[in-house]
Amino acid sequence: MKALVTGITGQDGSYLAEFLLKKGYEVFGLIRRSSSFNTYRIDHLYKDPHERPKLKLIYADLTDGSNLHSVLNEINPDEVYNLGAQSHVRVSFDQPIYTANVDALGTLRVLEAIRSMKKSAKFYQASSSEMYGKVVETPQTEKTPFYPRSPYGCAKVYSFWQTVNYRQAYNLFACNGILFNHESPRRGETFVTRKITRAATRIKLGLQNKLYLGNLDAKRDWGFAGDYVEAMWLMMQQEKADDFVIATGQTYSVREFLDEVFGHLNLDWGKYVEIDPKYYRPTEVDLLLGDASKAKKILGWQPKIGFKELAKMMTDSDMKIAENERILKDHIK
Repeated sequence: MKALVTGITGQDGSYLAEFLLKKGYEVFGLIRRSSSFNTYRIDHLYKDPHERPKLKLIYADLTDGSNLHSVLNEINPDEVYNLGAQSHVRVSFDQPIYTANVDALGTLRVLEAIRSMKKSAKFYQASSSEMYGKVVETPQTEKTPFYPRSPYGCAKVYSFWQTVNYRQAYNLFACNGILFNHESPRRGETFVTRKITRAATRIKLGLQNKLYLGNLDAKRDWGFAGDYVEAMWLMMQQEKADDFVIATGQTYSVREFLDEVFGHLNLDWGKYVEIDPKYYRPTEVDLLLGDASKAKKILGWQPKIGFKELAKMMTDSDMKIAENERILKDHIK
């Protein structure tokens, strides 16, 4: 089996690549050409000489439709996982046009490229709980109306319905995974959970004094990214394509995440955390809570890692990074 993964260098892409390689897949990852390599999340996969031939990286971009067309027809994958995106919600307010070009039109370009293939590939679209935005009901299910509150959320709604439309209009196997917040030690450092664990561990070791955050009362349904990529794969193994909410069914505030992380380090976060208005969104999403009953029933999927375990996992991982930073700092002195 051949799988093509956009966004393979991101958090989800790296976990998905690991998962697929263990399943015996040949994995092709699309990466953007840049002045520096950004493959640190998947570099470990090249250490195993048996896996190296099964993972191939190809330069391509979701903003270039003709390039995507050529790549897909050359590789002829069985499955395409579209995880590539400008995925930071706050940044999408600063770069709305770029976000729409990549997150909305990028999906359309991939779908069109698949439609041009002689043998159509199965397609997975990384949809987001941010599509629910100003929620009209709690918990949110596959039938809950969307009410996006950011350029990112709007772009994801566009991609969701294009995926549904291509499934119905062209009989493509095209499914949406509506994933609620999922974190890990590989989460980008600008996302609030990783921003907290990085800062807390550095504060513990005297490398940092303060942590600046925005809305501490925002509540999210937080799961482990490693669990969620299994759900992506399970969706693609069904006889009929469908859309699924993937979530833990529990919600916690940013404040509660602070409690877990700083508490694990025996620190009082109130002494170190300050609120900076620049981290507030122009339109806030106050509460997200997913109901994954459909995924549990049809896919047989359920999360394995809980909130407290996730916070501890991320904190312990970042403590190792902070310890190395302090060793380097002491050495320079």
